[in-house]
Amino acid sequence: MTELHLWLRHEARTTERRTPIVPDDARRLVGNGVELTVEESPQRIFPIEEYEAAGCRLAPAGSWVTAPRDAVVLGLKELPAEPAELTHRHIFFGHAYKGQPGAAELLGRFAAGGGALFDLEYLVDDTGRRLAAFGFWAGYLGAALAVLRHRDRLRAPLTPTTKEDLDETLKPAASDAGFTGLVIGALGRSGRGARAAFATAGVDPACWDLAETRDLDRPALLRHDVMVNAVLATTPVPPFLREQDLDAPGRRLRTLCDVTCDVGSPLNVLPVYDETTDWDEPVRRLRDEPPLDLIAIDNLPSLLPLESSADFSAALLPHLLDFGVSGAWGRCLERFRDTSRALGLDDGKPYDH
Repeated sequence: MTELHLWLRHEARTTERRTPIVPDDARRLVGNGVELTVEESPQRIFPIEEYEAAGCRLAPAGSWVTAPRDAVVLGLKELPAEPAELTHRHIFFGHAYKGQPGAAELLGRFAAGGGALFDLEYLVDDTGRRLAAFGFWAGYLGAALAVLRHRDRLRAPLTPTTKEDLDETLKPAASDAGFTGLVIGALGRSGRGARAAFATAGVDPACWDLAETRDLDRPALLRHDVMVNAVLATTPVPPFLREQDLDAPGRRLRTLCDVTCDVGSPLNVLPVYDETTDWDEPVRRLRDEPPLDLIAIDNLPSLLPLESSADFSAALLPHLLDFGVSGAWGRCLERFRDTSRALGLDDGKPYDH
């Protein structure tokens, strides 16, 4: 591979505890000739000293804006609002290719600075399967929080934990009433995670996937007490829930968790809310009578930062060692360029490194 300088940035979001590269994998990158700069971060689950021991260079939080232009800035969640011009290549989850709010502004910053976005959501193999994802843990946390809410054991504000401690709270108690669960998108990564959490909670959920959603039975959906949506649509599909469904006679659905949080996108399969929830206020009441509660937190795996970071880092590592403009990374770059051109943002200054 050509010489690569990765710059692991501090996450601006205060509730983001994860990292795309854990110290053990940082050591492997350095050992393979990658220059790795790691920004200090008071919230990252791994202390900065572990990265220093792995051979990484250290830098202050937020200093990526003045990093050498050939550095590739690596993160997970959204960038700060400044600088207005993005000159580097960035790897993170941009959420900018499906018409989401703020998408054009973000891509416009890249166009203004001549940088490029390698969106981790679109790091896929030649069949379209994602190569590194937090899906399992997003599904696990989504179902876990839904169960705890339904059993009146969810306490706010939420705080990071370990799977061992979480599972202790999930185990059914003798006083817990039975309920029915539903996982939509049950065969994907997030769906498998949701099913695993339900199993820990002593619940055997109904599992729907393509066959069941192709001709959706909404009355059957509404007859479940707890629903977890693990479907991230990539093409238009009829919504699973509509406003009128929430007022349907006989609705049993009481707790809804949207793992995918595709708010604002025209591909959103749950257009019954317009704002996500968060760690401070994880639940929003959509209906009072009969009650219907929504959980829609867009960084669920950060509640299990150690487990989710280790899994993601292990999957991403081999692809970072092969970073370039061909293969999976080339597909990322082409998606960025195609979307930017469609928005009229091709200003003749594509990233030319």
